[in-house]
Amino acid sequence: MNSIILIPPGWFPALMAGAWMTILVALSGFFIGSIFGVLGAWAKISGGRAVRGLADGYTTVLRGVPDLLVIYLFYFGSSVLITSLFGLFGGHGFVSFPGFLAGSLAIGICCGAQHTEVFRGAYQAIATGELEAAIATGMSRRVRFRRIIVPLTLRHAIPGLGNVWQVVLKESALVSVTGIVELMRQTQVGAGSTGLPFNFYVTAAAIYLAISSVSSWCLHFAERYYSRGARI
Repeated sequence: MNSIILIPPGWFPALMAGAWMTILVALSGFFIGSIFGVLGAWAKISGGRAVRGLADGYTTVLRGVPDLLVIYLFYFGSSVLITSLFGLFGGHGFVSFPGFLAGSLAIGICCGAQHTEVFRGAYQAIATGELEAAIATGMSRRVRFRRIIVPLTLRHAIPGLGNVWQVVLKESALVSVTGIVELMRQTQVGAGSTGLPFNFYVTAAAIYLAISSVSSWCLHFAERYYSRGARI
């Protein structure tokens, strides 16, 4: 009788490969989302009426639509577009969009709405006096951005970004619909092949918790780093 902790020999490397894919998808989606978040926060803070309207529409729609639906639309919509373009040049057959790229972009677009609000709130939490002091000392806009705005914004944003990261880590399990074999998909394969679903799902849960715990420690370290000299 197998232990509920251990899985049959030969499956652990496969689960580790799936976990690595999960981390890559989550990191890619988180990075893409941060780019959308910075642009969205800038639009809401400094943009004109039309730009703010677009940013508001982006955050409203993406926070109200299921992430799995976005992944489906992005993957299959992009595949249909590529197939149509391929057909214009005499090609035949269906051409699928790369699953890893589709999943990462879809997750990035989804979590970008969360990033937008996190960055916007973090920027607005900066004391006005700190920005006025930087201007009074003669700092250029570029220096002010690099030495004042970015560090202070990150100081306030890191707790919120930690929450976004945990959401992205769990959302990475959805990209299996694009053909990516990440941790959850590999777990399903192992459970179905061996007839030991409980063993595999408990092991997958432990791996997810390990990734989450290491991530939390890294984010806590970053929060302490950017809070140096701050009065708590």
